[in-house]
Amino acid sequence: MMRARGLSAAMSLAFLTTSLLAGATTTPAGGSKLPADNPFAAESTLPFHAPHFDKIKVADYAPAFEEGMRVHLAEMEAIANDPAKPTFANTIDKAERSGLLLTRVAKVFFNLAQSNTNPDIQKLQADLAPKLAQHQDEIFLNPKLFARIKALHDARDGMQDPEQKRLVERYYQNFVRAGALLNDADKATLRKLNEEESKLTTEFQTKLLAATNAAALVVDDKKQLDGFSDADVAAAAEAAKSRKLDGKWVVVLQNTTQQPAQVSLKDRATREKLFDASIHRADRGDANDTRQIIQRLAKLRAERAELLGFKNYASYSLDDQMAKTPENAIKLMTDMVPAATKKAAGEQADMQTLVDKQKGGFKIAPWDWQFYAEQVRKAQYDLDEAQIKPYFELDNVLKNGVFFAANKLYGLTFKERKDIPVYQPDVRVFEVFDADGKSLALWYADYFKRDSKSGGAWMDSFVDQSGLLGNKPVVFNVCNFTKPAAGQPALISFSDVTTMFHEFGHALHGMLSNVKYPTLAGTNVPRDFVEFPSQFNEHWALDPVVFANYAKHYKTGAPMPAELVEKIKKSHTFNQGFETTEYLAAALLDMAWHSLPADAPTQDVAKFTKDSLKKYNIDVPAVPPRYKTPYFAHIWGGGYSAGYYAYLWSEVLDDDAYAWFKEHGGMTRENGQRFREMVLSRGSTKDMAELYRAFRGRDPSVEPLLEERGLKTASTESAAPAAAGH
Repeated sequence: MMRARGLSAAMSLAFLTTSLLAGATTTPAGGSKLPADNPFAAESTLPFHAPHFDKIKVADYAPAFEEGMRVHLAEMEAIANDPAKPTFANTIDKAERSGLLLTRVAKVFFNLAQSNTNPDIQKLQADLAPKLAQHQDEIFLNPKLFARIKALHDARDGMQDPEQKRLVERYYQNFVRAGALLNDADKATLRKLNEEESKLTTEFQTKLLAATNAAALVVDDKKQLDGFSDADVAAAAEAAKSRKLDGKWVVVLQNTTQQPAQVSLKDRATREKLFDASIHRADRGDANDTRQIIQRLAKLRAERAELLGFKNYASYSLDDQMAKTPENAIKLMTDMVPAATKKAAGEQADMQTLVDKQKGGFKIAPWDWQFYAEQVRKAQYDLDEAQIKPYFELDNVLKNGVFFAANKLYGLTFKERKDIPVYQPDVRVFEVFDADGKSLALWYADYFKRDSKSGGAWMDSFVDQSGLLGNKPVVFNVCNFTKPAAGQPALISFSDVTTMFHEFGHALHGMLSNVKYPTLAGTNVPRDFVEFPSQFNEHWALDPVVFANYAKHYKTGAPMPAELVEKIKKSHTFNQGFETTEYLAAALLDMAWHSLPADAPTQDVAKFTKDSLKKYNIDVPAVPPRYKTPYFAHIWGGGYSAGYYAYLWSEVLDDDAYAWFKEHGGMTRENGQRFREMVLSRGSTKDMAELYRAFRGRDPSVEPLLEERGLKTASTESAAPAAAGH
């Protein structure tokens, strides 16, 4: 199944996840002058320092950001101007303890900017973007501060503590990548590029959310929704009512090209309208058109990469990732293209046979794929989505599936907390307890789609784990499942079930972190490793013991019949040609945009998209990219620029790691504890390739991935492993 769910669309500012601001929540003595009645002025008094959402107002953010930046800059200046010889204690340790107020407000604000925004938040986000970019540059381009870090880096071989040594290397790398080695003139140029990119990225996010909401399909005649279940019709009516369109129905858009509603919509014209609304949501020449932003973003990223000594942005972006070079990532993907497109062609032929048999009189188009794929699935596997949804009630999947698996593997238990305030009524909070009964973390679940929320699914944190600061993690998952009408159960698809397990895998990575320094904690790892724990966690959704515990009818509580379970398992690789092809098309399109040199002319978005797909032999008319350029939020606004390949790179790791579990007895506490101690708890305290090698006993093999996707062929077996090494 396609794993295209982002870690954190919320974190649009690089320094929040990769540099000095790393999740502290205590206020430095005598530091802040923020009025005491501002909820961010001091650490929260709630458990785990969870945010006081019952007290936070939009007006509180701006002064907290302004004061947070002022205090942080003063702290870093003090480190830079310290006359004492640089030591880990007076430089790196102090930096890890800095920026506490700024982190506190940023962690809350940037989640709400993506999960529950409004015009005031959007305006403030636009105002803050250039200021925060300038703030970041003031720190990273400070020559005195960098001189101290370089001195420690040059002497790192004499350091005894491996975590401290790793942290020094990370600081040095972050400063160099941010331009610390540039001359003053180039630093000035870099500042301008960074400021412009921050503005454009924020503008892209705002436009895309508006475009997605505006492009929702409005239906006047209920007959056009033929095929929808009663619950789907009710949800569409509720969506229309919320937009003051009483008497109509609204099919809201997901962030992807293909829309879930196409599985059941019988009216071909309605399917085409929905598809057209999806692919053209952000290129209609209106106020929400993103194409000019994209053209400029691609250009200025290339210019910044050239300034920093790289031939293109992809080379810059991958330099500190597991893949190391764009060529390695592209090879892994292009080696899979022949098998994926061949399988997709076979799937299309099966559907065309069905259309012809029904005397449809048309060739399969993109808006037909989901509908007829479901019919083929019914025919080949006797499996109907409508049959299985009643067995996947969201709360039951959460408690008896997601939580159950976490208990079996890691000994965790969960208790819902109704006393902790939330930022939106649909959000739920759970306290997480370790196997010894000690309180470990807080976890927020925000599952339902709303107009104030960006598309997709992601995980992030309000508080990062840190032994240095004594902080326990406060993490959250955000998804976009269809909210049922009042009184109706939240019945979800198996794809949604997989999403729940996926995002909770990210949450586990954050909650089980056991690292001293916040910069190295939790999910602060390379992009092409960060999807490993989440995709690995997806495997437990189909584990026989776990599945039997949650796949129960929402009315009767009866377990899913064995024959239906078997059909789901047999259909596990169904439609994988399509899903792999649409993913590879998007990931290669990302690489194409970010492989442009700085002197490349401005690209026509539609032509460049078409030409790039042809270049990589993945221009398949019936299988458009999972995201087309104008609404590709991962790469233009979500921190995955030249990084969308990471899902596939991580999948090599996750399928290989799951193979290890199968070889060693499957889901046992012993195996789970080993994975927890050697992977989930380690953050970025070790080189990722070394960390994986220590767990697995060897480099990863691509074979398990090919088997999982049903793509194992002679043409791919020999080519992919070399690209998927480390």
